[in-house]
Amino acid sequence: MTRDLTHHGTPHGPGTPTSVGAVWALLILNTLGSAGARTVIPLPRSLIQTATMGALLSAFALALVLNLRLRIRPGAHLFLLTLLLVLSVISSAHLESGFGALFRCARLALFVGTLWLLSRWWDGGETFVRHHIRAYYAVLASVAAGLVVAPGAAMPELYGGRLVGALWPLTPPQIGQYAAVIIGLTVLLLLGGRTTRGSAAAVVVPSLVLLALTHTRTATLGLILGLALAIGSLVLTSAAARRFFAWAVLSAAVAAVALGSLLQAWFLRGQSQENFSSLTGRAKVWDALLAAPRTTTEQLFGAGLGDKSFGGLPIDNSWLAVYNEQGLTGVAVVAAIIIGLGGVALLRPPSLARACAIFLIGYCAIASYTEAGLGDASPYLLHLTVAAGLLAAPAPAEPLAARVPHRAARRSEVT
Repeated sequence: MTRDLTHHGTPHGPGTPTSVGAVWALLILNTLGSAGARTVIPLPRSLIQTATMGALLSAFALALVLNLRLRIRPGAHLFLLTLLLVLSVISSAHLESGFGALFRCARLALFVGTLWLLSRWWDGGETFVRHHIRAYYAVLASVAAGLVVAPGAAMPELYGGRLVGALWPLTPPQIGQYAAVIIGLTVLLLLGGRTTRGSAAAVVVPSLVLLALTHTRTATLGLILGLALAIGSLVLTSAAARRFFAWAVLSAAVAAVALGSLLQAWFLRGQSQENFSSLTGRAKVWDALLAAPRTTTEQLFGAGLGDKSFGGLPIDNSWLAVYNEQGLTGVAVVAAIIIGLGGVALLRPPSLARACAIFLIGYCAIASYTEAGLGDASPYLLHLTVAAGLLAAPAPAEPLAARVPHRAARRSEVT
C-alpha cells in the first residue's frame, strides 16, 4: 500500500498519537483467532494463542500509557458493549461451558477496556478508518505471501481449493471478510477525495483478487450491498458517487450478460442444490440448536461464552451464537448495538464519515446471518467500533492551559 492512502490529508486526528495505530493493529491481531488452515510451518495452537493474547495485553497496556489520565468519551456504543460484558460474566459464572468461559470473559473485558481508553480519540474523523485499512492490508499481504511461497498449502483440497492463510492460520471466510471491508472503505475514501486513484488501486485490485480466490459469498454480498447503501447515502450530494454508481450498475449488467454462467459457477462453488439450500449444512445446526431443551435461565442468559459451536459443529450465525451463549438478553443487547448505530447514521447529514459508517454497519448486519462474532471480541465488533467513532461528534478542543506542561506552567508563575 502506498504512503498516500494512509497519510493523505491528515493521517491522525488533532492530538491523536501515532501509537494509537499500533494499539488498533494489536487488537486486530488478537481477533485473528487460533484455529484455521494448516500452515507451511506448523504453528502450535498454544503458540498462536499466546501471541494473540499477548497482543491484547500489549494493546491494553499501550492504550493505558497513551491515556494515563483516563480521559474517555462515554457513548451508547461503549455502554452497550460493557453491558454485553456484564451479561457474559453472569452467563459464564455457572461454568456450563467450563472454565474457558471465564477466560473468554477476561479477554472480552480487556478488549472492551482498551476500546474505552481509545474513545478519547473518537472525533468523527477518518483516523481509525485508515488504521483499519492499514492493519488488514498487512494481514492480506501475509496471505498473498503465503500464496506465492506455497500455492498448494494456500489453496488446499481440504477447503475445496479456496484460499486460506498458509503463513498464519486463516480460513477463507476470514480472508474474504478482511478483503471486502478494506475494499469498501478504500472505495469510499476515493469517492470522498481522501486518497488518489493509484493508492486506491494498490489496495482494491489485489484485495479483489484475494476475495475472488476465497469464493466467499457472504463477504461478496456484504461488500456489494454495503457499498450500495453507503454510496446511496452520498448520491444526492456527491457527483463522484453518482458517477461511480452509474458505472457500477452498467458494469454489473454487462458482467451478468457476458459472464453469467461463470459467475454462477463461482457462486455455487460446485455444491449440490441440497447443500446450497441448507447453506452448506448450517441450517441443520441451527435447527438442532433451536430444538434443544433449555431452562428459563438458559433462554434468558445463555450457557456462557464458548467457541461458537453447537454439538461440535460451528454455529455460523451471530444471532444464534449469541442466543446460545448469552441468551435472549444478549440478542437484545446486540440488536440494540446494530439498530442504535444505524439510527444515528440515518440522522446524520450526508458525509464521507457517515457513508463509511453505513458501509460497516450494513456489512456486519449482512454477515451476521452466516458468520458468528457479534457477541464476543471479534473483527465485527472492531468494524462497529470504527463506525461508532465515525459517528461521534467532534471532540471539544482542550483549553490551552491544559496543554501546557506543569513545569512550564510553574516557571511562568515564577517569572
